[in-house]
Amino acid sequence: MPTITIFRQDLEGLLSGSAKSKPAVTLDQLDEWLMLVKGELKGQNLETGEFRIELQDSNRPDLWCCEGIARQIRIKQAGMAAPYNFLSPRKPPTKQVTVGPGTEQVRPYVAACTATGYRVTQEGLAQLIQTQEKLADIFGRKRRTVSIGLYRLPAIEFPVSYEVVKPDSAKFTPLGMDTVMTLSEMLLVHPKGLEFGGILAGHELVPLLRDAKGQALSFPPIINSRDIGEVHVDDDALFVEVTGTDLPMVMLTLNILAANLADRGAAIEPIQVVYPSKTELGQLVVTPQDLGKPRTLSLSTIEQALGQPLDAREVSQALKSYGYEVTTAKGEITVRLPLYRHDLMHPMDVVEDVAISRGFADFSPVMPSQFTVGGLSRIEILSDRVRDLMVGMGFQEIISNILGSPQLLCDAMRLNGTEWGRLVQVDNVMSQTFSALRQWMLPSLLRVEAASSRAFYPHRLFEAGEVAQPDPAHELGSRTVMVIGALMAHADAHFSEIHSCLDTLFYYLNRTYSMEPIQHPSFLEGRAGQIVLDDGAMLGVIGELHPEVLERWQITVPVVAFEVDLTKLAG
Repeated sequence: MPTITIFRQDLEGLLSGSAKSKPAVTLDQLDEWLMLVKGELKGQNLETGEFRIELQDSNRPDLWCCEGIARQIRIKQAGMAAPYNFLSPRKPPTKQVTVGPGTEQVRPYVAACTATGYRVTQEGLAQLIQTQEKLADIFGRKRRTVSIGLYRLPAIEFPVSYEVVKPDSAKFTPLGMDTVMTLSEMLLVHPKGLEFGGILAGHELVPLLRDAKGQALSFPPIINSRDIGEVHVDDDALFVEVTGTDLPMVMLTLNILAANLADRGAAIEPIQVVYPSKTELGQLVVTPQDLGKPRTLSLSTIEQALGQPLDAREVSQALKSYGYEVTTAKGEITVRLPLYRHDLMHPMDVVEDVAISRGFADFSPVMPSQFTVGGLSRIEILSDRVRDLMVGMGFQEIISNILGSPQLLCDAMRLNGTEWGRLVQVDNVMSQTFSALRQWMLPSLLRVEAASSRAFYPHRLFEAGEVAQPDPAHELGSRTVMVIGALMAHADAHFSEIHSCLDTLFYYLNRTYSMEPIQHPSFLEGRAGQIVLDDGAMLGVIGELHPEVLERWQITVPVVAFEVDLTKLAG
């Protein structure tokens, strides 16, 4: 969860708005207000007035800044949200960003606006930088789907062009450097190029933003120009742009930044983005703009979920004082989120906001009317029995994450393009290290074995846990099953040794099995078998690991292993 830093003086200024007096914020007040944003005070510096706040809601990127927290508090105090006038400009935008052909192959979308009239303070600049980093790293998946650029507006001549170029054909002085460099050199030398260059790997052409005079603004998503893209304290005119691969995410990010700057007193001027072809918002897109859509739900849904009778007036007021636009009619309520939010995915999201706005203390706790006694399922009883038996045979248990990377689950196991290499992958991940669910247990064991080369041999490891196996016939597209995986590693490890352990395990479980030869990419040919129950059910695999697998894991001794499906064994 994101942890941000804000300053007491900055928060007090944002809470007071245009009022001359700035009431002091006490710690008790802050703790109470943080309930509105699902935040918790994690630390403070009394000398500097610095607060460290951990936010528990990863679906509200608008709250990952001092402006967002202050905005939510102001709305609650006022009972409703104030409109942003830049959403309905008096005249069409006069400034344009033109998108060149070919960007759709690399980074297709851009949104932008200008902000004038707010003189950047030290605290404001710190918040701009922090918001930029949090949105790009967490919401934007480390700049893969969203990256942000801030620039000094007076140095820019419109229209600005967003295009793709050859990496050696453009150059400028990047932030943090004193020398002019080509885009290729930035990818090889600049710290940001080394960190984020993988986003553009495999592309012959890369994105570039430049103005009508040909001045380079930035090399998205890598680095800004130092000459134009280095914002200073006391700057009072800014150009803000967001590029990315997901248009709604790009638009939402710009909306958040525009709202933040407007809250600090800036006048936001929308910009027209001209695309070479039609997007889901059209070919001429004015940014920022409100993408929210009304959603209707019944009042009874809210009452049932919260367990307390609430009339339309109470629900309407609770949601208005949390930032919603609300209308009610005939037992139904229609809601619309503000422009800086796009997290309404289910009616329960509205229910939760009603509860937060009213305060959880407003709801009376109710004891359960039924009392039940829990018990272990058959599969848990079996897995506990198996763990005891494996420990009795001298194996050491490990516990590892069900999430892993496709590189370790498939590439390192020689499973690419095979039936065994099909994975359940996580959408919109923040890290490739945890982007897929393991489809079998052996990679988890090998990860530990690869890190244990200095421990005395022999090594005997096992884990009983869940794996996710793709299954198109299942209603969810995959099945979660419990398996036991075990391996032995030492200089003389061989098939018969692991086979004897499997025999012992089944003997004490009072079950019988047979083995059939199998060709499996992870095992040596002729040294692998398929474990089969008497009724013909395929239960797992056993064998000696292929030398190429051991080399990819950097394991220097032979390894033998087996894996058994406990879900099928429990029957």
